[in-house]
Amino acid sequence: RRDASSSLFTRSREMLLLLETPAGFALFNVKNKKLLKADADSIYESFKSPDDAAKQVNVAAFHKFKDTKDAMEACTELTEGAVGKSLKKFLKKNIVDAGVADSLAVLDKTLGGNINKKLGIEVSVLSENIKEIMRGVRMHLATLIDAVDEQQLKAMSLGLAHTLSRFKLKFSPDKVDVMIMQAVGLLDDLDKELNNFAMRLREWYGWHFPEMGKIVTENLAYAKVVKKMGFKVNCKDTDFAKIGVPDDVAKEVKAAAETSMGTEITEEDLVNINTLAERVIELTEYRASLAEYLKLRMNAIAPNLTYMVGELVGARLISQAGSLMSLAKHPSSTVQILGAEKALFRALKSKKATPKYGLIYHASLVGQSAPALKGKISRVLAAKLSLCCRMDALGDQTEPTLGKEYKEYVEKRLATLEEGSMRSLTKGVSKPAQGKYEKVAPGGKAAAQYGKEADAVEEPAPKKKRKASEAEAAGEDGAKKKKTRRESAAEEEVVEEVPKKKKKKQAAEEE
Repeated sequence: RRDASSSLFTRSREMLLLLETPAGFALFNVKNKKLLKADADSIYESFKSPDDAAKQVNVAAFHKFKDTKDAMEACTELTEGAVGKSLKKFLKKNIVDAGVADSLAVLDKTLGGNINKKLGIEVSVLSENIKEIMRGVRMHLATLIDAVDEQQLKAMSLGLAHTLSRFKLKFSPDKVDVMIMQAVGLLDDLDKELNNFAMRLREWYGWHFPEMGKIVTENLAYAKVVKKMGFKVNCKDTDFAKIGVPDDVAKEVKAAAETSMGTEITEEDLVNINTLAERVIELTEYRASLAEYLKLRMNAIAPNLTYMVGELVGARLISQAGSLMSLAKHPSSTVQILGAEKALFRALKSKKATPKYGLIYHASLVGQSAPALKGKISRVLAAKLSLCCRMDALGDQTEPTLGKEYKEYVEKRLATLEEGSMRSLTKGVSKPAQGKYEKVAPGGKAAAQYGKEADAVEEPAPKKKRKASEAEAAGEDGAKKKKTRRESAAEEEVVEEVPKKKKKKQAAEEE
């Protein structure tokens, strides 16, 4: 076998395989030309053992990486489909300068196209046979390449994997989004735990002083009062002004402590209650600092999104989408119902109305609108939010200039919709007619002369009314004609009846 660092054989070849390994770049020559035309399923039989693999292919050239940094740079360029300096130098030395006219097989289609453009090397179309051959070569890399043994190859693979992972984690464009997602998730968890702890503290201390629960309603103030006062007997001597309790509330607490119906507790019970109260105070203070941290992060990363809907709703949208870049890729219709996926699929399954809003329902712009307009405003807001997310993800602005413009637009749109709804409510109510006021000259009389311009011109009646009047007139004429006909018919009957009576009289007289 030739040395791995030597140049290619001068005799003619039909196919070269380019493989990247953790140790370096390798060019393999396919000795058995029948493999290129054989059945893809039967190629595995030719690479069962290292000896069988050596009969099928041999190493034409090999370039070893200097260190892990060199390997990481080459691997990063290969993942992007780019031809790096080391790969370009290797292919130019062993193929272009050596005058080899054989086709080159590369596993990555993008990399093959770039090699053909930069070096003019013919790159063959990747087929199933070539894929199976490359898979067989990778199985026996350590035995086919003399410059590297199996233990070194494993160590290089592990070192390159760790270095590449650290590099991608360090330069990941989503690494800042992870902080926001974790912060808003922890904020929600803290709210749940605080509610549980505060409720437990009220129930526990309520056995000793049940009246204080209705007087001190805020959880943080309640915990501070419990920690400061201890037993209710000490309520008279406790100065509540030091913990920020108003004087009127302190007076009510002291008055309720004198007539309290609570049971007595021991010192050991009070120690545990005070521990729980301290935990509630600590968690409340930490929640406030975490909320401030989230606000600063959101203003730095997504200023336009934060200005439009606030840091909490913006952070939840980013967390729901996975990252700010993913949120920027979503259309506005998806942003509108983001967070209401269950309701959407349930509505699609039951063929009912789909939800109109998701997480953006908690935005102030949607909350201040009327119930009938929430759907329209959420659609308008989602359209502007998608544009703001794209500006934050792909732009480099630190000021919310776009967010201010779009928020003003949404507010104007909301005012317009509210005015339209008010007009629809007052539609059909007639207003009193107001005449035009004419100023009278000093010393003159208002009705001294007759003004023709002041005459009101009657507008012609619409066609429909004309037709209606004509129909009424025609109806009246028809009625008159019918009446005259009836009267004439009645007169004729009377005229005919008269001769009959005369005949009867004449007959009677003759008898």
